[in-house]
Amino acid sequence: MTAGRLLVGATPLGQPSDASARLVRALRSADVIAAEDTRRVRTLAQALEVKPVGRIVSLYDQNEASRVPALLDDIKGGATVLLVSDAGMPLISDPGYRLVAACVEHDLPVQCLPGPSAVTTALAVAGLPAERFCFEGFAPRRQAARRTWLRSLSAEPRTCVFFESPRRLAELLGDAVEVLGPDRRAVVCRELTKTHEEIVRGRLGELAEWAADGVLGEITVVLEGATPTADPDALVAEVNRLVDDGMRVKDACAQVVAATPGSPSKRELYDAVLRARG
Repeated sequence: MTAGRLLVGATPLGQPSDASARLVRALRSADVIAAEDTRRVRTLAQALEVKPVGRIVSLYDQNEASRVPALLDDIKGGATVLLVSDAGMPLISDPGYRLVAACVEHDLPVQCLPGPSAVTTALAVAGLPAERFCFEGFAPRRQAARRTWLRSLSAEPRTCVFFESPRRLAELLGDAVEVLGPDRRAVVCRELTKTHEEIVRGRLGELAEWAADGVLGEITVVLEGATPTADPDALVAEVNRLVDDGMRVKDACAQVVAATPGSPSKRELYDAVLRARG
């Protein structure tokens, strides 16, 4: 018997019309739908005017490990299993990793039905650099761990995306102001794609004040990357190397500044070179 396949389907964050045509077909035809919340997937199917023909089973963090063997047997027996979470892409701070990893281990086909993700949606509207970014999942719940985590981001040059509970957002932003300073830019995305979507941009200090009275809804935070700071001694050494090769000091300073993120101005580097020469 030909083995079936696992489909990893992205579901809408809020608007049912964001569902892809491939997801609609999979909801209609899959032999098994493994859903984080069976009620949510039935509501989605109803909104899309789809009547699933397959059985719907729950697959969430607490039962995923126990569900995997039976779902593997289904796929080995030729079934198409559709994996969905409540909203967005499964596995991205949502269940599904164990099932996908088991399919890969058993050489069973895994395909993705791409679509909505709070991570990429937040990046698209944030207005911060997005050519390089990191995703940190949910911020730590306890303050000590949260502050340690924030310190690890203090020198991270990439834009950072993470999720936070609305109940802890004010505490998180307060800690971020203390650890990262009030001037680091960030964006709080609330209820992405939903009726009450709100995108709040500003400095950490401003956002902490905004959130102080409480915030509701699903929260995604986009944090500006740290501005690189170049090593002054290394810059002076590089200028001296270029000068030794025949370049004028001013030209060498201009070249080093242009090539090194976080450099001081050309004038500041020129003065540092002269001071180093005594």
